[in-house]
Amino acid sequence: MKNRLCITPCGAAKIWDRHPERGGVPAKEAYISAFGVACHTYADTFFNHWIILSAKHGFLFPTDIVPENYDLAFNSGSPDIITTEALKQQAKEKELNTFDEIFVVAGQKHIKVVREVFGTDCTYRFPLQGCKGIGYMLQKLKKAVQENKEIDHA
Repeated sequence: MKNRLCITPCGAAKIWDRHPERGGVPAKEAYISAFGVACHTYADTFFNHWIILSAKHGFLFPTDIVPENYDLAFNSGSPDIITTEALKQQAKEKELNTFDEIFVVAGQKHIKVVREVFGTDCTYRFPLQGCKGIGYMLQKLKKAVQENKEIDHA
C-alpha cells in the first residue's frame, strides 16, 4: 500500500464571515465554502493523511489553529502570499515530503503550487482534473462521499 497524502484548498469563505466574534479555530473548521467543505470531507473520508494549503499559512493540518480571518489567494499577486521556499521548509518540518503519492483535490492554482513545492520526487494524482467548473467538482466530490467510492484517478 502506498503512503498517500491528500492536499485540499482552504477557501475564501471563513468562519469569521458568519461569526466575527470567534477566536482561533482548527483549520478544518475555519474554511466554510461549499467547495472547501466538500474537499475536506472527501479527504477525511478516503485518506489517513490530509492537509489544507493556505496562501497565508501554508500547509495546515486539520487540527492546526487558524488565529483569525484573512483574505489572500495564490493568484492575487499579493506580496503576503507564502513563498515556495517557505512551503518547502514546512513540507520538510511537517514530514510531508515522505509520501509516495500526493493527491491534490483542488483547482489549478493549487496544483501549480504543489508541483513547485514537491517537484518530481513523488507521484501526483488530480481527481478533479478535467472537471469543467466548480459545480462539476462539487458533484464529483459529493457523489464519491455518498457512495463511499474514491474518485477514479487512473
